[in-house]
Amino acid sequence: MAEWHELREDLVAQVRERGISRAVADALLTVPRHVFLPQVPVHAVYQDEAIVTKRDAWGRPISSSSQPAIMALMLDQLGVEPGQRVLEIGTGTGYNAALLSHLVGAEGQVVSVDIDADLATRARGHLSEAGHPEVIVVCGDGAQGFAPRAPYDRVIATVGVWDLAPAWLDQLSPAGRIVLPLDLRGVQRSVALEQADGHWTSRSVLPCGFMRMRGPFAGPERTWVLDRGSDLTISLPEGGEVGDVLAALGGPVTELFTGVSTGRAQLVDGLSLWLAVHESRWCALSEAQPGWLASGPLDSRGFKTVVGIVEGGSLCVLESEAYDTLVARGFGPGGARLAGDLVAHIETWDAAGRPMTTGLHIDAHLTTAPGDGPVIRKRHTTLALSWDIG
Repeated sequence: MAEWHELREDLVAQVRERGISRAVADALLTVPRHVFLPQVPVHAVYQDEAIVTKRDAWGRPISSSSQPAIMALMLDQLGVEPGQRVLEIGTGTGYNAALLSHLVGAEGQVVSVDIDADLATRARGHLSEAGHPEVIVVCGDGAQGFAPRAPYDRVIATVGVWDLAPAWLDQLSPAGRIVLPLDLRGVQRSVALEQADGHWTSRSVLPCGFMRMRGPFAGPERTWVLDRGSDLTISLPEGGEVGDVLAALGGPVTELFTGVSTGRAQLVDGLSLWLAVHESRWCALSEAQPGWLASGPLDSRGFKTVVGIVEGGSLCVLESEAYDTLVARGFGPGGARLAGDLVAHIETWDAAGRPMTTGLHIDAHLTTAPGDGPVIRKRHTTLALSWDIG
């Protein structure tokens, strides 16, 4: 396995182009990722890709080793310093915990919690083999944190979370920082939060995508497979029910052309985020084989994905025509009305300067959130969102 050294150096060089710190780059150069993924070919281990490590009974991914670039950016968001105590939610393979242990050094402490007993057991073995047996791996519900080792200077979640768990905030020191992939109605953003003026305020926000947290603290998102042949799937970030969407898709269509042209980056990072936080009826549809969806502007890794609005047995999806012009296609008895609503959202986003994640600010309040911007109410917190545009 002599080649893994060069592969790792190439990977770190690639990740450093994202602007990560010297300390995090050094951690990536020191901790061997392949030790935490012993069943994966070494050339695949040192690609800047997420690697699925566990699936459920239906074959759906439920745990992975995250993309190294995203891990590195989140570690920089966390701002770990030598000697600090860190709580990690979601151990997975143990690789990120080893990076954290390298960053805190011999005087620091890392505690990592995972809900899966088999993952926790394997992670302990990986950490020991990699030279980090000092990491404390706990099998339990990550939403409860780990009070015996509190308080922590830093808390980081490596799973997508729907809300801020009270235990994390209680176990964090007053001057501490928490970084987590936070659900914004089905769209995730990695948010670094600190206390300020009686609430939690973001210090940085980055695009990300993580598998959702499981257990009692999971969010309300619901997903249905509508057609097995194409693997057509619909996701509702806020849960709820839908009518016969498949019948609607097979019927007449109403098309409203927007006149707005945009590229993939603005769609994924900007318009989809805007729609998610401003429209409680929004949904996402994807398919692995051609069948129901036309031109999906969010095509990715073999899946065609579209976003839109669903209401009962009617829906409208956002698709793209030649030269990336956006069009709203409505289906079902209320499809024309939903298409009009979707076009209005697109025009408002365009008039607002096409805001993206850059400039997004999030305040998490334990009580009612003030402000005039969009608000997302969770179980324990209320999120107030705003953009710095200009």
